[in-house]
Amino acid sequence: MQFMKIFVAPLLALTATGTMAAEFTKGPLISQYGAHAEVKQTQPLSGKESFKVAFDVAEQGETGKVNRKIESLARFLNMHTNAGIPAENIQLALVVHGKAGFDLLDDANYKARFDSENPNAALLEALLKNKVRIIICGQSAAYHGIENSQLVNGVEVALSAMTAHALLQQQGYTVNPF
Repeated sequence: MQFMKIFVAPLLALTATGTMAAEFTKGPLISQYGAHAEVKQTQPLSGKESFKVAFDVAEQGETGKVNRKIESLARFLNMHTNAGIPAENIQLALVVHGKAGFDLLDDANYKARFDSENPNAALLEALLKNKVRIIICGQSAAYHGIENSQLVNGVEVALSAMTAHALLQQQGYTVNPF
């Protein structure tokens, strides 16, 4: 068994090209989510940049698992603060529509629908604590029978996702394409 720990584990980190894969770590801002790798940049960030970025999520995560699209915001925060950008220079918004709206339900309402606690609840709370705006499309919420009172505390309700994106763009947010 000791052989396995010493010799096999490092081999598992090798990529198909025979090089070592990058190590991904969480933090420094959100310690339980948003793993990222250190990157030797050809044009390193100066630390003076500021970001206003909106993310769009329409697909619900797998039952019992964190929605990876929502976790992208934690990764964005972690990798940029780790690269020297002050947290106060990063403003993020998450616009949620379609079935992804179910991922914004508080634990009691998620459990009533899916018979388990919401795996996204702790992530959503961490994002809100880090001043991320989380906005649900009111049209999608109405279609799927999601009421404002069923959402995690702090989630905003917009007339529509289209409206939310238009207003965010007027406020200087760019849209993350993935």
